[in-house]
Amino acid sequence: MRCPYCHNADTQVKDSRPTEDNTAIRRRRFCPNCGGRFTTFERIQLRELTVVKKNGQRVPFDRDKIARSIDIAIRKRPVDPERVDRMINAIVRQLESSGESEIPSQTIGELIMRALANIDQVAYVRFASVYRNFREAADFEDFIGRELGRTEDD
Repeated sequence: MRCPYCHNADTQVKDSRPTEDNTAIRRRRFCPNCGGRFTTFERIQLRELTVVKKNGQRVPFDRDKIARSIDIAIRKRPVDPERVDRMINAIVRQLESSGESEIPSQTIGELIMRALANIDQVAYVRFASVYRNFREAADFEDFIGRELGRTEDD
């Protein structure tokens, strides 16, 4: 593992332990070259996933991209970071266990929206506004009206 500070290729693991939900190994590392300390996470990857975008382009699946988009949606919201991490792990597990190696981007977006709806309604609407490409206030009104109607019928 390269040092993120000086890019030395030889770093040492000082401590390893499982994360709280036992889905990853947390490693504290030390760089003997610059003295820098940093943390890495090692996760199980069941299969190589490829995301098929709307335009047909195929790109390697990136868990961090999901995390970044969710972080934007929950910014300044009272959401527990551990709960978000568990949500991301569940989405990734669901994708990996689907049996498909090529996943449409729409499938990933729908899984994220469903998960956010259970965590925080404002984050859900924020994510939906970008994912569904809202262009004006009426798009928000229509979406919220449909969603409120759906939850009242449940």
